[in-house]
Amino acid sequence: MADGDHRIDLIVLFGGESAEHDVSCTTAAHVLAAADPSKYRITPVGISTDGRWAIADAAAAALAAGPDSLPGKLDPSGSDVSPTALLSASAATPSTTVVMPLLHGPMGEDGTVQGLVELTALPYVGAGVLASAVAMDKAMAKQVLLAAGIPQARFRAFGEHQLTQGLPAELADDLGLPVFVKPANMGSSVGVSKAASIEEVRDAIALALTYDEMIVVEEAIVGKEIEVAVLGNLDPQAATPGEIVPGDEFYSYEDKYVSDQSFAVIPAPIGTDALAEAKELAIATYRALRCEGLARVDFFWEDPARGGRGFLCNEVNTMPGFTPISMFPKMWIADGVSYSEIIDRLVDLALERHGRKRRNTKH
Repeated sequence: MADGDHRIDLIVLFGGESAEHDVSCTTAAHVLAAADPSKYRITPVGISTDGRWAIADAAAAALAAGPDSLPGKLDPSGSDVSPTALLSASAATPSTTVVMPLLHGPMGEDGTVQGLVELTALPYVGAGVLASAVAMDKAMAKQVLLAAGIPQARFRAFGEHQLTQGLPAELADDLGLPVFVKPANMGSSVGVSKAASIEEVRDAIALALTYDEMIVVEEAIVGKEIEVAVLGNLDPQAATPGEIVPGDEFYSYEDKYVSDQSFAVIPAPIGTDALAEAKELAIATYRALRCEGLARVDFFWEDPARGGRGFLCNEVNTMPGFTPISMFPKMWIADGVSYSEIIDRLVDLALERHGRKRRNTKH
């Protein structure tokens, strides 16, 4: 860093090996375009679908050319770099460096990259190893939230090794039809199916097993889809909740990132008391999973005035998308926090958490 240059070195990781590679690239493009160059010296690092790390020229160009310049399928240009060498070299410099892992899904949002960064003693944006791993695994997250008393839809979770010929019928009898079938370790609705018959349950399980060996099957909820954006470490704050109105039969991957047929309503039209309850429950969920930095907490809402159960937690995303149609930035922007200010807050939270943890581990 040049003399007098007090900017933070921000290493932005994007792409990755999961099925959510494209979503990560799009997220990174918009973050790169919005980050204030007077505050950050940015090093974009692309991770290809086969796990190669490289300083990505395409990502650097996005700073000047805008978000649309970054291709969906990343093929990092330039020489491959060793992840440990890159991060260790950054940790050895006298400047302040923060890693921003804009990675979705397995091998990025699940604690793996977070653990790698922990070993280099660099601060990083988002949840730590434990929260990342637990929140990514829907089966495990549901067990933790069940123990914490967070209301949820009825569900069953099982591994591929537990699959029997009669299990689809058993699930239909237990949970009713239709049901939603999901790979446990995936996000952005990848591999998710709505199944209305035993045969469809069987097919949906087969599809989900192409993404993960653990499966979650949930009862179908007829209610509003309410999302809450949370920022913070030990004292998290929630933005005004929003409602997702799907353009598809449910809020599918196509609906989220391709068709642009869904739309958001902020604040969600559920009444003042329910909005306050959603924020409180989102923060309780965030804390139960030991999230820090940021997360988007998703609920279904069955109207109690019509005999419904109120809020039912669907899932927690510890690295929600920042695409133009993503709910996380939309909810904070609706509360008067700009896109670039969200980035600033995330970096500040990363530095605060890092300092606190280093104090606790140094004896």
